Amino acid sequence: MKTKNAASSGRYDFSQSPPVDHVGIAERAARFTTRSIKNESKRAGLDMVLNMIDLTTLEGADTPNKVRQLCYKSEHLHDSIPGLPTTAAVCVYSPFVKVAREALGDRSPVKIASVATYFPSGHATLDQKLEETKTAVGDGADEIDMVISRGRFLSGDYNYVFDEIAAVKDACGKARLKVILETGELATLDHVRRASDIAIHAGADFIKTSTGKIASAATIPVTLVMLLAIRDHYFKTGQMVGMKPAGGISKSKLALHYLVMVKETLGQEWLDNQWFRFGASSLANDVLMQVAKLESGHYQAAQYFSKD
Repeated sequence: MKTKNAASSGRYDFSQSPPVDHVGIAERAARFTTRSIKNESKRAGLDMVLNMIDLTTLEGADTPNKVRQLCYKSEHLHDSIPGLPTTAAVCVYSPFVKVAREALGDRSPVKIASVATYFPSGHATLDQKLEETKTAVGDGADEIDMVISRGRFLSGDYNYVFDEIAAVKDACGKARLKVILETGELATLDHVRRASDIAIHAGADFIKTSTGKIASAATIPVTLVMLLAIRDHYFKTGQMVGMKPAGGISKSKLALHYLVMVKETLGQEWLDNQWFRFGASSLANDVLMQVAKLESGHYQAAQYFSKD
């Protein structure tokens, strides 16, 4: 399959973003929440969710020791349950990338993702954003999670948003780029679709819903609109783009609904952490509680799981 590279074919004709069928999206989204996954299929689904999580700490009170603990947990989710996967990545602020790289080493399957471009607001000059991106990559980040300039987007300055994403993509070098739309600030599903199209055509390797720093975060309808943008791009170009819902996904049942939606919208090929991620800080513990229940027949208390 072709993969997404930096934008090379010129700007996208933004007028081509199709209008969103709000009623149709709502109906399809509601159907995904009625699906039930049980027994062996449920355990396989829970393992898949764990392996798709970007285990995240993005707090002002973060410390090197907290990041080291996060890295350890990413590789040792529950040592008393055999056969568990690692998480897909740890996600940290750029000053902690070196700490994470030292903790994980160079052979760990766990990727290091760093928020950049003056997350979460994005209020900085392009030069500042590019400098932060290059520093994070130089310190060992495998992935960069950037925020778009929502004010520029909502003002209709789509070319600015496109050019900024393309410039950050170039600054990433070999690192993969996840573009955060902050969908809760975009107001409408039509805006979500247009922002998705801009990000994809500007070179995003992933599109991501949210920073997790505002009340309105990932939802199934918003994620479905973004998945449809990815699907339409794939049908036209054969290029795969990843998806990362983030913020507000803390329960395993909801995470499994997301996997059903991804499979039915994009296909089995996207059910891999190369193409689908969850941005979460508490989801892993809920999934581990469900796995422990399947293994032992009873739930373990919350204190058996580390908070970070």
